[in-house]
Amino acid sequence: MKRFEDQVAVITGGADGLGKAIASRIASEGGHVILFDRNAALLENTVREFEKTGLAATGYVVNVSREEDIKTAMQKVEAMHGKLDIMVNAAGIVGPTSTKITDYAVEDYDQIYGINLRGTFLMTKYAVQIMEKHNYGRIVLIASIAGKEGNPGMVGYSSTKAGVIGLVKGVGKEYAQTGITVNGVAPAVIRTAMNENTDPAQLAYMTAKIPMNRLGTVEEVASLTSWIVSKEASFTTGFIFDLSGGRATY
Repeated sequence: MKRFEDQVAVITGGADGLGKAIASRIASEGGHVILFDRNAALLENTVREFEKTGLAATGYVVNVSREEDIKTAMQKVEAMHGKLDIMVNAAGIVGPTSTKITDYAVEDYDQIYGINLRGTFLMTKYAVQIMEKHNYGRIVLIASIAGKEGNPGMVGYSSTKAGVIGLVKGVGKEYAQTGITVNGVAPAVIRTAMNENTDPAQLAYMTAKIPMNRLGTVEEVASLTSWIVSKEASFTTGFIFDLSGGRATY
């Protein structure tokens, strides 16, 4: 399949985890992927890995909580390719787990807000600025089942992911009469390196709530996302796709 032939895709958090898996799927179907990540060493390794397998990839060191990082990198993307067809925002952090709000440090909340919500807002803003020039674009923002249901002990993660859902719905409606769609994916727990620092009791709690009784895989996230960002997905916008093994109730 060459669904993304001659298309340009920016994927944040692209050096590892969900972002890497999504980028690999898009690149394997003909797209040129530009990976944004704040981990320079990991980013370099991922770009090299893609290139060794014949996938078209470029990497930029970007901290999505910094507007200037995003603005500069997006200007480079537009200058080099003249357009942006796809933007997937997969950059995110979990923050403190098994922590009541009364013990949740404001500094920790500010950090998770900066990446999970402010970063999502900034990436969407600058992606749309390029896409609207060509009246075409596909945007996917990675939310979470925690944004729908709220995970106790994870107030920062739950509330910022709820904010991502709000962004999807609001911006999706703003651009519904254009060729730009904005959708979200709300996974339950996916097996990634990001979960290595999650408190085992917290992880067990979240897994126990999944009717399929297992974690999701990055390949499953990539499969769903690649359809949402394809030309085939032309009549869906402002929607949050369930990827929760049956946990989601709405």
